[in-house]
Amino acid sequence: MKWVLAFIILAMAGVSEAAIKVVTSLPDLADLARQVGGDKVSVDYIVRADQNPHFVEVKPSYMMKLKSADLFLTIGMELEMWAPQIVDGSRNASLTVVDLSQGVTKLEVPAKVDASQGDVHRFGNPHYWLDPRNVRPMMDEIVSALTKVSPADEKTFRANADAYLLRLGVKIQGWEAMMKPFAGQKIVTFHKSWSYFANWLGLDIAGEVEPKPGIAPSPTHSAELIALVRSAGIKAILVEPFYDLSAPEQIARATGAKVTVLPTSSGGLDQTRDYISLIDYDVATLASSLKQ
Repeated sequence: MKWVLAFIILAMAGVSEAAIKVVTSLPDLADLARQVGGDKVSVDYIVRADQNPHFVEVKPSYMMKLKSADLFLTIGMELEMWAPQIVDGSRNASLTVVDLSQGVTKLEVPAKVDASQGDVHRFGNPHYWLDPRNVRPMMDEIVSALTKVSPADEKTFRANADAYLLRLGVKIQGWEAMMKPFAGQKIVTFHKSWSYFANWLGLDIAGEVEPKPGIAPSPTHSAELIALVRSAGIKAILVEPFYDLSAPEQIARATGAKVTVLPTSSGGLDQTRDYISLIDYDVATLASSLKQ
């Protein structure tokens, strides 16, 4: 009996060792990696849903996560400015860093970048994962990366990705139908996180609570926004959970608009356990705010 038990334990350890070890920057990418890799992968991530992905304190524990990983999946486009330090600290010469933005059509690519513009990304707005139509090129990159580690499993990875994309496609049709009555409506956002989301759903972002990306809201800018919200009849101010609500709530009190807190990553709420439920929650919550 002891011999059999020992054999089972060793066998299980062998399966675990054989799995492709994937670490991702965001929990949403972890979900997509699991969808593609299935039982061929073990997956972990760095940034929690309640953290601002732009600003992450580099910790030794993050380096340890990458130390034995095969792949590190990232959003790219300078979202994870902290990532190179973690990669270097992992001392993992065999780690492959994968930028999932390669096949995505980028929005808000600046003609030039200087300090006067605030925290502007040179390669465009990196929040592309909030448009679910971009999951297809992201999954293509994931399939390619996993296949390079385990070529024999390419058909499995592709079949898993296709099955997920089919399910996601049905959800996209439902989300678009839910938001169709609000096409063309103006909204205000805190940060430029929602450009792809708004572009997908036909919404018009009239302004941001931040005067410039990464710059704290000033009283003068808030007063200008109050005038804008009143004149345009804007109903919703979108804010991520990790931002200070003081300025948005001040604007809301003065105008009657609703502060609508929407997570940008899955896992922060019971209702947003994975990528699809994240978009489910964000679309339904925004639709409710726009109905008021």
